[in-house]
This record gives sequence, C-alpha cells and structure tokens, in this order.
Amino acid sequence: MSINIPRGTKDILPGEVEKWQLIEQKAKEVSARFNYKEIRTPIFEHTDLFQRGVGDSTDIVQKEMYTFNDRGDRSLTLRPEGTAPVTRSYVENKMFGLPGQPVKLFYIQPMFRYERPQAGRYRQFVQFGIEAMGSADPAIDAEVISLAMTVYQELGLKKLRLVLNTLGDAESRKSHKEALIAHFEPRIDEFCSDCQNRLLKNPLRILDCKKDRDHELMKSAPSILEHLNEESKTYFEEVKTSLDAMNIEYVIDPTLVRGLDYYNHTAFEIMSEAEGFGAITTLSGGGRYNGLVEDLGGPATPSIGFAMSLERLLLALEAEGVTLETEEEIDCYVVALGDEAKRKSVEILSQLRQAGIKSDKDYLDKKMKAQFKAADRLKAKFVAILGEEELSKGIINVKNMDSGEQSEVAIEKLSTYVKQGK
Repeated sequence: MSINIPRGTKDILPGEVEKWQLIEQKAKEVSARFNYKEIRTPIFEHTDLFQRGVGDSTDIVQKEMYTFNDRGDRSLTLRPEGTAPVTRSYVENKMFGLPGQPVKLFYIQPMFRYERPQAGRYRQFVQFGIEAMGSADPAIDAEVISLAMTVYQELGLKKLRLVLNTLGDAESRKSHKEALIAHFEPRIDEFCSDCQNRLLKNPLRILDCKKDRDHELMKSAPSILEHLNEESKTYFEEVKTSLDAMNIEYVIDPTLVRGLDYYNHTAFEIMSEAEGFGAITTLSGGGRYNGLVEDLGGPATPSIGFAMSLERLLLALEAEGVTLETEEEIDCYVVALGDEAKRKSVEILSQLRQAGIKSDKDYLDKKMKAQFKAADRLKAKFVAILGEEELSKGIINVKNMDSGEQSEVAIEKLSTYVKQGK
C-alpha cells in the first residue's frame, strides 16, 4: 500500500529547493547587513507558552495548534509562530543582560498550524522572522520594516504595498476597547460565535474577523486613531518620519489590527499588488509587542518584529514573473571507459571535490554517448574523458563544453586546469 504526504504539507524537490536556498541566503545576507544574528528554537514548546504569549482568544490557540501530551503527560505544541519562542529564549537565557542592546535576532524555521490548505498556505510552512528586543525608539520600528522591504526588493519584487497602523499604548487601547464594546454589544448576536466570545475579552479581534467583515457595523467601528493619547500619536508620527527619511512609501489603514494579542503601537503588513496573485494578498506582517517579555517572566522590554512566509514570497515572485537565477550546472563531469579507467575515475573525482570543484561521474555503466548526455543534462562546463590509452599515458582529455575546445591534461593537473577555466 502506498503512503502519501499528509494534507497541507509539501515536498520541496531538487530544481525548486535551489530557489528556497537563494531566498534563505538573501534573508541571511540582509539580516547580517542590519546586524541581526540568527537564533534557532525547538520545533515544539510547552503549550502554556503560546496560550500566554499568543493569547487564548486568537484563532491560532483556539483552532490551529498541533498539541499533544508527551509520555510524561506534559502538554506540548508544535511551534505555530516564532515570536513567543524567541521571547521565551530571550528571558530564559537572560539576553536582557547582554552588553549589546537591543538584542537583534532573526530566524528561518518551519511553523505548524492546522488550517484549510490553500495557495501559499500550508499546515507546515516556513517563516523568516525578525525580533528587535530592548529598544523603545520609533526608528527601530522603521528599521524592521525597512529590512523586510529590502529582502523583497532585492529579490526582484516591485508591486509591493506597505500598510501601516498604530494600536497605541495600554491607555489608548483601553479607551478604544471600551468604545468597541459599546459599538458592537447592542447587535453582537448578529455576529459569529467567535466575535461574540471576543467582545469582552479582546474586541479589537472582531475587526479581524473574516466571516463578518462585510457587516455594516464593521465600517462604522470606532478607529484606534480617534483614541490615541498624545504619547501614542507622537510615537506613530516618529515612525512615519523615519520611514519618510528612508523613502519607504506606505498607506495608513486604521482597521489593520494583526491577529495576535501581544501587539501594541506599530502594526504593519506588506502586501503584493501583482495581478493574479490571489485573494489573500498579505506577504508578511508584524508590529510592536512591548509587554510580551514581562508576560513571560522577564523585565520590561520594548520589542518589535515581523514574520514573512517564504511560500507566499515564492508565489509573489511567480506572479510578477521574476526568475531566480540559481546555479544548476556543475564544473566537471568525468567520463570513464574501461574497468581500469572507471576505478581511476573514483580517485580523480575525489581529488576534484577536495579541490572545491563541483563534479560527478556515471554510476550506471552507460556507454560514452549516454555519459555525454548526462554531462549535458547537468550543464557541465568541462567533460574529462579517461580511457585505457589515456590512463597508460597519465593524461586525461578535457573538453570545454562552451567552446568545444579539447585539451590533453596530465591527470594530476586536472583540478588546476578546471579551476583556471571556470
């Protein structure tokens, strides 16, 4: 009986995986340029981490987590997002005491959520994320946004839209929360059960509801911008001023709330405006989460971050017709004819690889013509041909596949010859 891949997962095969590697390399390169260091956290964490960090009222905690009990009857959850685990590590490893502050981290890791699979959205997916922890400077909010935009733009995306909002500080959010409850409560029975449950816990999440987004009360809901205190207004203006200084265009959307409970002040999403990209246009999103470190047992630590889906990034590149230039060719293919030549080719291939030369040979006992076809398929720059006669002379015939030129080269000098001709 055959066993198929689980629903909502995907094999990334040779030919495609090189695109992933290129994107991951670009993300790492840009992160280094901005002085962010890589962190790797476990694939599973204690379930309490996400219940406390992400929030009980979120769809992630209520509907989407892969949770199980281990043999010690401890509740564990496959990581559904990256910020809570990174924050847990920040607290547990006392990174708040490091001399270099703020602590600037990035990750590229698989996440797991049980939701309906669709284009660019899987149950196992990969996120590139950034966390800047320990600074309340509005300029670092702009830096984080700039980092995300830089990755997209340097990979070739042009049809991008940055959407910006503020959720204000605790005082502003309390005022907005009271206004939202007063607005929705008289007619809350017209909304879905999720929104009814969120009314008193976190009414801001009602604005993020997909089922009731066309309800008339959504359009007339109080805006957070109407409830900002002076401190929150000033903070938001500073973020915008920094973005303006970087020549990063943005639009303000007061309905943008993001889906997680820990956000405050700056919230943003980057969207694709490519034609035919699909109904869900969000590529990445993030924001400030000043209270999360405290919630997980650490000191007061203002923080900001984002996460971007690599699957959706690949879809956006495809929608804009951007081709990622990946290196698929090899440097040298060794064609061996005869038993002694085949044995010698093992040694030659090893020497080539130890010299840093991408190389391969036939392992199926093919005829010479078929071996040349294999070299063509691998886009080999050189083909080195070794027969019994060449072996007796201590030479190997090397053909430059671009020019067609063929040369006799001493076997011990093959690596040097290929390196010079690369």
